[in-house]
Amino acid sequence: MTPKDFFAFAEKNGAKMVDLKFTDIFGTWQHCSYPISTWDESTFEDGVGFDGSSIRGWQTIDSSDMLAVPDASTVKMDPFFKQPTVSVLADIVDPITKEDYNKDPRNVAKNGLAYLKQTGIADTCFIGPEPEFFVFDDVRYLSNQRGAMYEIDSSEAAWNTGRSEEANLGHKVGYKGGYFPVSPLDTYGDLRAEMVEELIKLGIVVEAHHHEVATAGQCEIDMEFAPLLQMADQFMWYKYVIKNVAKRNGKTVTFMPKPVFEDNGSGMHTHISLWKGGDTLMYGDGYAGMSELALNAIGGILKHGRALIALSNPTANSFHRLVPGFEAPVTLAMSQRNRSASCRIPMYSGSPKAKRVEFRCPDPTANGYLSFTALMMAMIDGVQNKIDPGEPLDRDIYDMTPEELAETNVAPKSLEEALDALEGDHAFLTAGDVFSEDLIKSFIEYKRTEELDPIRLRPHPYEFDLYYNA
Repeated sequence: MTPKDFFAFAEKNGAKMVDLKFTDIFGTWQHCSYPISTWDESTFEDGVGFDGSSIRGWQTIDSSDMLAVPDASTVKMDPFFKQPTVSVLADIVDPITKEDYNKDPRNVAKNGLAYLKQTGIADTCFIGPEPEFFVFDDVRYLSNQRGAMYEIDSSEAAWNTGRSEEANLGHKVGYKGGYFPVSPLDTYGDLRAEMVEELIKLGIVVEAHHHEVATAGQCEIDMEFAPLLQMADQFMWYKYVIKNVAKRNGKTVTFMPKPVFEDNGSGMHTHISLWKGGDTLMYGDGYAGMSELALNAIGGILKHGRALIALSNPTANSFHRLVPGFEAPVTLAMSQRNRSASCRIPMYSGSPKAKRVEFRCPDPTANGYLSFTALMMAMIDGVQNKIDPGEPLDRDIYDMTPEELAETNVAPKSLEEALDALEGDHAFLTAGDVFSEDLIKSFIEYKRTEELDPIRLRPHPYEFDLYYNA
């Protein structure tokens, strides 16, 4: 779509406003709205100015001026404004050099795809994420000098079987009992269908929706796989739509990986495959029907897995889900069908086009532009250096002895450990100038100073249970 097409689209839909959106390092949408009469075709070349020092991890105040250049091909009608509003995504540009900003996640994804083609390995990378989320009826949280607390609630939560509800009908989802139940246990079928309807209106292909394993409204809506940049854009729309549809129905959604103690957390299993000239490069006569290239690509994921997890599981809360002995995979190993391995090769279909690898560690707090691109870069490194993925682990990893587990590579146990891994292993990301040293440094520094240090300084409520009468 050209800028001319953009304005024709806006006129056809009666748009009065245009909403410009872009993504910060940590995967949060920023936006500013303009009367559409203030834009013309030159806006798509000149961009619009904003204060880059007010965006987390970006510019210092002495070099704060930045440009957001709208990409006309991303235009959609925003479903949540009262006034008819067209929405467009922007790429960030330095106003003086006119170069793409090296901390703009969307630019990173574009650079990654250009590098993929430059290597000659492939020309397309398909991504299929499976984001999970919780729908709550109520959430309260507080942290200050005199105390800290959080409290969540859900009408279908197992802890509410004894609550007075003006006729408690008893249809509550049990702990770890939420996978695929029908109504009246699954109370969110209509809400998810409404979310799906809005996603479809935006041109996003949805494959399925269902309740997930945990109690208290854990759900999943799956998008059909798509090229990497398209999927990263769609993932931003996905979170926006799901949160806002929930809000207009009096509900609240969180993509926190672990909001419920002693039940399953929310992951974002990420399926990835490399293609060239319209044909898959993943199919072959190797293990699990994979090609040598695909197995080397998996070798790259496993080699760099600990660093990848800093970007795919980028919160302290992520590591309450990534815990040994539970359903989330923490063993950096390859296996067919086995959901306890970090790299699973799905075996649902014998079709060559269905061949892919599923990286099971990520969660939906990840910035898709960075996480998806980093995963692809690890695969490129694996192919270029013919990295052996090692022997497959075709057994229940949770039944392995401590001695056996000691011989396997495992995921970091904390965000701090993951950041250390990224700091020490990121040359595969900066290859081809895809990720900049500046972006990686800013990401690590912000996470350490603005998240890990504040958590470290605060007493945890459970410490009062443990130590108050010590």
